[in-house]
Amino acid sequence: MDCLFCRIARKEIPAKIVYEDGLVLAFEDVNPQAPVHVLVIPKKHISTSLEISDKDDALIGYMVQAANKIARERGIAERGFRMVMNCNKDAGQSVFHIHMHVLGGRLLQWPPG
Repeated sequence: MDCLFCRIARKEIPAKIVYEDGLVLAFEDVNPQAPVHVLVIPKKHISTSLEISDKDDALIGYMVQAANKIARERGIAERGFRMVMNCNKDAGQSVFHIHMHVLGGRLLQWPPG
């Protein structure tokens, strides 16, 4: 598969990896929008959130737990951070492999844009 994030997960493309286990990989965003901006991806390819099935429920919860762990390790958990998943182009999804943005380290405005 020629998916950018699948290739990163297979280590075919370098990334600044901050967390990895058997199910997920997390790496620094190449275009950070906050002092902490990490992407958490499942190693299983799922194109958009619309393709998440009941069989993936535990995996999505696992992604949230990985994001929480990263927020704690990066020192942004107590002040606050944002977890974002975009779905399709109008929402800003540019890589069609689900991923969770973990953003923090500054005051985040609402609405996000």
